[in-house]
Amino acid sequence: MAARREPDRGQASVSSGERLLSLDALRGFDMFWIMGGDTLAVVALSMLPFPAAKVLRQQFEHVEWAGFVFYDLIFPLFLFLVGCVIPYSLQKYQSQPGAAAWRILRRVMLLVLLGLIANGLLKLRPDSLRYCGVLQRIGVCYGVAAFLYLRFRVRGLSLLTAGILLGYWAVLALIPAPGGVPGDYTKAGNLAGWLDRRLLPGQIPAQWYGFGDNEGLLSTIPAVATALLGVLAGLWLKSGRSGFLKAAGLAAAGVAFVFAGYEWARWFPIIKNIWTSSFVLVAGGFSLLLLSVFYLVIDVWGLRRPAFFWEVIGVNAIAIYMVPRFVEFDNIAGFFLGGLAVRSGMWGSLIMATGAIAAQWLFLWWLYRSRTFLRL
Repeated sequence: MAARREPDRGQASVSSGERLLSLDALRGFDMFWIMGGDTLAVVALSMLPFPAAKVLRQQFEHVEWAGFVFYDLIFPLFLFLVGCVIPYSLQKYQSQPGAAAWRILRRVMLLVLLGLIANGLLKLRPDSLRYCGVLQRIGVCYGVAAFLYLRFRVRGLSLLTAGILLGYWAVLALIPAPGGVPGDYTKAGNLAGWLDRRLLPGQIPAQWYGFGDNEGLLSTIPAVATALLGVLAGLWLKSGRSGFLKAAGLAAAGVAFVFAGYEWARWFPIIKNIWTSSFVLVAGGFSLLLLSVFYLVIDVWGLRRPAFFWEVIGVNAIAIYMVPRFVEFDNIAGFFLGGLAVRSGMWGSLIMATGAIAAQWLFLWWLYRSRTFLRL
């Protein structure tokens, strides 16, 4: 799984065939918040006496059920970027269906396996294992989106994405959970949660949702649409249009999707835990807007140096997701900075949060310098 390659440090290019640095940088930006950027932001904002700081802090806490804040964007943005790179990574396999299928299936199986390991597979307690999860959903969505990319062109992919979103809405709106009523989108009453409780073995994590898995069975179907939006964005970036037109197109689509998502929410609420279709549009719209900014600044304007911090994280996203499960970066930060933090009063928490991120980034930088990348 570990592979060596030379990072792309060439001049900025917006040609249709070259993988873009902006995709790695945006993935790094996304993973930064998982590495502890959320804690750093909350600690820093807690030190500010302004009322606006309290409002901003709320952006780093998932909404309890319906609604949308910045922190709800982290996972769908990653899934979106998984889709974005599919046209680049599978381009050379379009005339080799057998090789493409093996590459896709291999990656799906490894992602699902890593996800199960992250959830405690090696404890050998199947009754308490969480079978769904982040990496499992990434694997399934990648696999479905990749096979669809090989089979359909832009028009077909667009129709499939729309069909998934409309179909999921129809299912939840028209089919009640046993003993319930159609169109029940509450925690306890929604159909997706009932199916998870009925069909999933092992553990359903109460700390996130309780009545179903927030990466559960039925809700994975609209998550595929999130990856397909990424595929469509990747195809747009690979087109022969000018860089500025590509960035403008991404931004315009992003605004349209956010608007459409909030409008749809009047009938189909924005709920991350069951990945409602309105959530897909809102999260997809903000993902498109972020991609337009990163692409314009890094790949069109050629400002690559400021992207280095994010690139180091983004090229080893899976590594930094898995490694903290058995390496205590907080303890490393405490070893070097604990004494300073204790003597720094109100600044101590900020020092420790910064130190934990720095420890992880330096580990990733070492991997980057040694040209070692965890590729599945």
